[in-house]
Amino acid sequence: MSTLALAFDLGGTELRGALVERGGEVVARVSEPTMAGAGSEAVIGRIIALANKLLDDHPQAKVVGIGACAPGPLDPKAGIVIGPPTLSGWHNVPLIDILGRQFGLPVRLENDANAAALGEWRFGAGRGTSSLVFVTVSTGIGGGVIADGHIYHGRRGLAAEIGHMTITSESDRCFCGNVGCFEAVASGTALGRQATRLAAPGDGSLLRRLAGNSDVSARHVVEAARAGDAAALQLIEAEAKWLGIGFTNLLHLYSPDLIVMGGGLSNGFDLLAAGIRATIDQRAMHAYRDVPIVPAELGDRAGLVGAASLILWEGEPGTALSMVQNEEAKTGGPAGARAG
Repeated sequence: MSTLALAFDLGGTELRGALVERGGEVVARVSEPTMAGAGSEAVIGRIIALANKLLDDHPQAKVVGIGACAPGPLDPKAGIVIGPPTLSGWHNVPLIDILGRQFGLPVRLENDANAAALGEWRFGAGRGTSSLVFVTVSTGIGGGVIADGHIYHGRRGLAAEIGHMTITSESDRCFCGNVGCFEAVASGTALGRQATRLAAPGDGSLLRRLAGNSDVSARHVVEAARAGDAAALQLIEAEAKWLGIGFTNLLHLYSPDLIVMGGGLSNGFDLLAAGIRATIDQRAMHAYRDVPIVPAELGDRAGLVGAASLILWEGEPGTALSMVQNEEAKTGGPAGARAG
């Protein structure tokens, strides 16, 4: 069997694990609910259990390290998850040190959106480019930037929190506590909230029928728009405009070769694309208007294969040199031990 990395994608809802080959192929994967409210110790225990399951099921696997991604803010160089708002009880958790000591393997940590950006750049929609901005539009809005072949980290790895660009003076309050964030007006959560306000329970609207007379989600809006529902199409038009405004800012800030849109709302990319493009053509300076806006290709594999490549492609374009660390210092001994 070829050289593999263990990869973990720690989301607010789902914890995914996989064995990944250097070419980005996922050999095996497992998943379970994250238990986001259970605290870091419980969740790390589940990561270790899933890792052991993957290793037990594939005893011939030549695993050379562990790549993990998690919600920010986090410090990839220090290997610390600083305090993601979607995970309760995670405050300056030294995840690299914990997993390294448990398994005796080199461990790399990256912001989940950065890892997905790396996956799409290396194996997906961004193949062949030198720079891209990856935008995930789902419960919130996250982002990752590949600049000249490397993840753009900024101070402490905190760069590209694009969901918290202020793009309006009015909105519902964002998860971060501010008003007017890109995330607060253009995330899947924001779209669902607007749809829920627009359609009243029991009003017979398609939006409420799809939602079973409960709160409407972004997925329901996309489904209703595909069916030609006027209210849903109106919501999609407004969503595309907000996305276009945010993407225009990203074009001006980073001047990428392309913007890749992922996350749950990218399932409606075909409905949104024309409105996004129209807004960019209206608002962006001329030199930026020819940059393609494309849907992601890897789906929920992007973070896993991107995290794995932190190990399998270390020292090559895509991985900052500052990520290379002394293994004995991080693991407490030579690499290769198996957790019991």
